[in-house]
Amino acid sequence: MKNLPKNNFSRKNRKQNHNNPNYSFASKNTNLSKKNNRYSLNSSKNQGENNRDRKQVNSSYLKGTKTTSKSNIKVSTKSQDIYHEPINKKNFDDWIWGKHSVFEALINERAINRIWCTSDIFSSEKFYILLKDLKSKGVLIEEVSWNRLSQLTFGASHQGVALQLACSKTISLEKLIDFSKRNTSNPVIMALDGITDPHNVGAIIRSAEAFDCKGIIIPQRRSAGLTGTVAKVAAGALEHLPVSRVVNLNRALEELKKNGFIVIGLSGEGQLPISKFNEKNPLVVIVGAEDKGISLLTQKKCDFLLRIPLKGKTSSLNASVAAAISLFHLTNN
Repeated sequence: MKNLPKNNFSRKNRKQNHNNPNYSFASKNTNLSKKNNRYSLNSSKNQGENNRDRKQVNSSYLKGTKTTSKSNIKVSTKSQDIYHEPINKKNFDDWIWGKHSVFEALINERAINRIWCTSDIFSSEKFYILLKDLKSKGVLIEEVSWNRLSQLTFGASHQGVALQLACSKTISLEKLIDFSKRNTSNPVIMALDGITDPHNVGAIIRSAEAFDCKGIIIPQRRSAGLTGTVAKVAAGALEHLPVSRVVNLNRALEELKKNGFIVIGLSGEGQLPISKFNEKNPLVVIVGAEDKGISLLTQKKCDFLLRIPLKGKTSSLNASVAAAISLFHLTNN
């Protein structure tokens, strides 16, 4: 029988190969023993850790999270450990939750911006009449699930109901009409249609009070409420200007027309420049959202659609700026 060449990986050769800088465990002809199979290189171990880290980073980005240290989102290898840190406590300064706390706020007629409750709370004997009355006055009341309310309060013991306080009390539309006509024969009232940015609402309130507007009308839905941000931007004007929050803006406009008001809408497509409008009747000026403007249904309720002529290349104005310009023209005629 022909002698075969000796195996290069004998014990003697293995000792020599360890000292050989060209030696590699990655050779295709390597045939390690079971003992040596348990041996792992540091480089392969590090590579495996790097691959696992890369997979974790990729999975976190697929879930829409960030892994930077500056982020307020923590990520771990377990999916249930991915969470958002709670909102800063100061953001809840104007919130109240829990059956007893909310009930006391309601019976003491606190100024309320918005209420969230489960269907069980809304239909309960204790809350039903109070919530119905508030809804008729323009307070936005949303029936939500228990889980949704837990999300809004970040796991607080809400007992099925929570509310956000307003920075100022609102009055009914009837009271606003009476108040506006008390000291002047041609009052101006401003109505907001779909303005959801609290900074714009606050700036409009500030301008309205400065130009002697007699009141503001805000719809119950699709509008920012009288939150702390609105009060801050208004810079104190909210304390001197009555606000009516109505369930339906178009029905409110019809009521104003019955009381002698002319309804004016600000629109870039208006046929008449605001500088040429000279009516002396009580006026309601409607300002729409920047992106959508006044809704089509509300435009049909308008007696006039006025435009603010622009001479530059800018095609439109910020809602609060448009409101201030229009009030300057209309209150100085």
